[in-house]
Amino acid sequence: MNSPTSSSSSSDFVSIANTDQSAARSRRSGTGSEVAAVEQSRRWHDVFWLGIFLIHLIGLGFLLGVLGLNRFEKENRLNIDKYTPGISRNEAGLTETYWPLYAVAGGIGTFLGWTWMLLLGSQATQMMKVSVHILATYLAVISVLCFWTAQIFWGVAFAVGAVLQFLYVISVIDRLPFTMLVLQKAVKMVWNLPEVMRVSYAFMFAVLLWMALWSFGAAGVVASNLSDGGRWWLLVVFSVSLFWTGAVLCNTVHVIVSGMVFLVLFHGGREAASIPANSLMKSLQYALTTSFGSICYGSLFTAAIRTLRWEIRGLRSKIGNNECLLCCVDFVFHLVETLVRFFNKYAYVQIAVNGKSFNNSARDAWELFQSTGVEALVAYDCSGAVLLMGTVFGGLITGTCAGVWAWVKWSDRVIMIGSTSMLMGMVLVGLAMVVVESAVTSIYICYAEDPLLIQRWDADFFNQMSETLHHRLQYRSARPRDYRFHDDPIRENTSI
Repeated sequence: MNSPTSSSSSSDFVSIANTDQSAARSRRSGTGSEVAAVEQSRRWHDVFWLGIFLIHLIGLGFLLGVLGLNRFEKENRLNIDKYTPGISRNEAGLTETYWPLYAVAGGIGTFLGWTWMLLLGSQATQMMKVSVHILATYLAVISVLCFWTAQIFWGVAFAVGAVLQFLYVISVIDRLPFTMLVLQKAVKMVWNLPEVMRVSYAFMFAVLLWMALWSFGAAGVVASNLSDGGRWWLLVVFSVSLFWTGAVLCNTVHVIVSGMVFLVLFHGGREAASIPANSLMKSLQYALTTSFGSICYGSLFTAAIRTLRWEIRGLRSKIGNNECLLCCVDFVFHLVETLVRFFNKYAYVQIAVNGKSFNNSARDAWELFQSTGVEALVAYDCSGAVLLMGTVFGGLITGTCAGVWAWVKWSDRVIMIGSTSMLMGMVLVGLAMVVVESAVTSIYICYAEDPLLIQRWDADFFNQMSETLHHRLQYRSARPRDYRFHDDPIRENTSI
């Protein structure tokens, strides 16, 4: 009963499939030769931002040491107060009075980060689910505590955060099963690479060393006789510096882990004979030398743009038929999408593999996703948001513990100590989360480069990814058609 037309169509389909597979193999071999060429020679990129970061680190480190030492065991030891006569209004204290609170915050953040990493293999999925569902509740509880202590501004801020978190989870609730699947596979990958876990531990120790100096200076600012406004401005500057420094160290781990995961997937396993010798040390060397400037540059903007993109996507999916609001949100959405083209986390995989500059890596990664259709799958996945929720949750626990202790002793400085301690906890927990995020980004890059790499690693996971991608592409192609038919009923009746 098969007609010649149907048999011809079947043969065409088979030939197209074979062509796609051969193209994938050729792209894979091309990528392999490109990687081999890059291994031979890597150039320094984004050196300007490397210099800016190092100058900022040295200059701010000196300032932190001076401000902390000025109040250490003696008030105004370095006679700095004479330079601030017009803004000195509060009673002065000592650095060692507040420094132990930051030591507690660092200890709690380190404990949470190490605990999360130790539970990766067995309870990671449950911890991620807890992070998703409990964060809004925890923000609401902190909001109530702020109102109770007469901190109206912070109470409103945490209440708004709780509402936004709840609305975001509601907007992406249908994506969470696929997201959890991707995270489970990423955890499986990094759990089989214990050397990358040791890298994360080592960087966490380096962060603790910097935080010892940072908290010394922050404690000196809290203990100073500056007005509340002056102290807040200094703490905001120090917090931005800590955020950038923490992001640079996290993204350095990102590059190292991404390079290792890509090599494992590309060569077909950790024990493959074709994997280059000392690949971990080479990834570490490249991340701390030729690629470090690109990491410093990308760390300034990537996190903020990613967070804004998640919130806009969640809001955009729940607007409904309000055309005026939809038009405004679409304008902001397309603006953010343009920024994502030049600042996205997938650039770090390209930096690790090809040694390019950050902007070139981000553009190449995004064009790869666009040309293969994998961008639809990346947009559907919420793994980055889920990991960020876990990071924020860990920071909130750290800040709450330090804030409660500060409230017992100095109720007027609880917000200063609690907020800065929260940032310390987020940086420390984020170092644990970034290991899994690196594996996720590498999986998507490999799937876009050659889906057979994922199929060889995990056939069931490959089938689930392919099926989800097929559904997302169908959904995207159906949306403009439905909208067109809705606007033109005559065309709709004609097509029927």
